Amino acid sequence: MARYIFVTGGVVSSLGKGLSSASLAYLLKSQGYKVRLRKMDPYLNVDPGTMSPFQHGEVFVTDDGAETDLDLGHYERFTNISAKQSDNITTGKIYSDIIKKERKGGYLGKTVQVIPHVTDQIKNFIKNDIKDEDFVICEIGGTVGDIESLPFLEAIRQFSNEIGKNKTMYIHLTLVPFMKSSDEIKTKPTQHSVKELRSIGIQPDIVICRSQQSIPFDQRKKISLFCNVPIENVIETVDVRTIYEAPISFYNEKLDKQVLKHFKLKPKKIPSLKSWKKITKTLLNTKKKVNIAIIGKYVNLKDAYKSLDEALVHGGIRNNVKVNLIRVESDKLKPKQIKKIFKNVSGLLIPGGFGKRGTEGKIAAINYARKNKIPFLGICFGMQMAIIEFARNILKIKNAGSTELNKNVFPVIGLMHEWNKNGKLVKGTDKTLGGTMRLGSYEAKLRHNSLVNKIYKSKSIFERHRHRYEVNNYLKDKFEKKGLIFSGMSPDDKLPEIVELNNHPWFVGVQFHPEFKSRPFSPHPLFSSFIKAAKLK
Repeated sequence: MARYIFVTGGVVSSLGKGLSSASLAYLLKSQGYKVRLRKMDPYLNVDPGTMSPFQHGEVFVTDDGAETDLDLGHYERFTNISAKQSDNITTGKIYSDIIKKERKGGYLGKTVQVIPHVTDQIKNFIKNDIKDEDFVICEIGGTVGDIESLPFLEAIRQFSNEIGKNKTMYIHLTLVPFMKSSDEIKTKPTQHSVKELRSIGIQPDIVICRSQQSIPFDQRKKISLFCNVPIENVIETVDVRTIYEAPISFYNEKLDKQVLKHFKLKPKKIPSLKSWKKITKTLLNTKKKVNIAIIGKYVNLKDAYKSLDEALVHGGIRNNVKVNLIRVESDKLKPKQIKKIFKNVSGLLIPGGFGKRGTEGKIAAINYARKNKIPFLGICFGMQMAIIEFARNILKIKNAGSTELNKNVFPVIGLMHEWNKNGKLVKGTDKTLGGTMRLGSYEAKLRHNSLVNKIYKSKSIFERHRHRYEVNNYLKDKFEKKGLIFSGMSPDDKLPEIVELNNHPWFVGVQFHPEFKSRPFSPHPLFSSFIKAAKLK
């Protein structure tokens, strides 16, 4: 029998609902319970796939091909439970489905309204695809008081009434600010946030208080009194030095204990936090550093490359080094500045992306890494830029490029079924197929005795993709004669998945996104190997 935990936020956004949900899920899982995590986003986009990273951060991709919120990345990294397409919903998707149904006459002439039709759709999402889970943790995006969130809050209120309050729980995360001028911790924002939540019929069972410093007992007591929550259910979460301290912090605050108490359950086994403590100790106490440059368009927003940043941290943990990220804006990178900017850099990484802006800066950086034997990892678009750089400077195809960026190029990169044949651009007849995004997990076969074959220690791998354009297989032999080896291919040998450079310490490009599968306890082998190479430079 599943129990449902709803996590809401108040006062301000970006307080850490995702990390709190992920930490709680880990603690419950470590005590022998099966857990599922879900995210409900109130924006009107059908999914975050078309949103700018500046607006929403990275787009996380699941094995089954869903473009989802970045919080699902936190869920996977903390619990090692793979998310599904059915674990993320948006207002846009809900309204889209309702309107399609209405246009087909599915409501039999009834007036379609927020209540009951929208709220019913949300409730169906909450309980859909649940089998033998003990706990389903549902995070509601945004903050209480947002007009967009109201249908979700109404839906979870109704849901509790329908399945029984003994099977549901509400956790509310708020900000408890410290006022430096008066040297006081203020509880009023939390009081008002809970008041707002109660005004729509939801009484939180637990209040998690985010604060810069520990909250005195008197202030906790005040929150307990005015928010109608038992004192032991006022949980503080003080700013941590690394996100991997969060499960330790919540365990010390007995969050998991209070959740189990609410549902009248006991731990099935004693949880262990030794692994988290070991990781935290490594991250905070390691002296040796490696400088890794990330060259991209969205480097000013850390959430744009969240999974990538964490995967690099994981690689550092495996090699017992601290990874110092140097963020370089590709559209501002000039060839004359490259030597100075990368003087003390031990590795270069170019992440995925879309569009023309900043491409020449990326190509120039790859050229520098190739010539100066600096460990290089190109991911998705980064691999494609490495192909273009090699074609221009080694194969001497001066107009080599991608048809995504310019139609008047020699297309070493193009849409599927859009390739150069005997000097002419040939397009496949199925335009729909050509424009389809390749999303989710796909197999790649690795060449025997190649670098990636040794890194993965496997003949084949499954990795997550998110792209439209592919590397042109037409010039494969010419690339390989000059030393750029196509060491990973799709099972039918038509789509290049991985390239690596001979006579270089470590130069790898991958068409997929390995960062989505990296975990703190099991770092992705590519990132572990990349950081090892950077460490040895």
